[in-house]
Amino acid sequence: MELFTLELATARQRLNRAELALERANAMLDEDCGVGINLRLCDRIRAARQRVGEAKARLVNLGPASTD
Repeated sequence: MELFTLELATARQRLNRAELALERANAMLDEDCGVGINLRLCDRIRAARQRVGEAKARLVNLGPASTD
């Protein structure tokens, strides 16, 4: 059970980090930084979205957390 709890915590942390990276990249894209930087930010956003999806899938695969 302890290993499951650790895996679940790791998956939640990974999801939170990926969502934060996505939010930061989107915020930077809202600033007017130029075309070259915007293209790089689009790549970062695409990668962050992929990491968010993977983290959510990992969390779902582990199963719902027990609140008891």
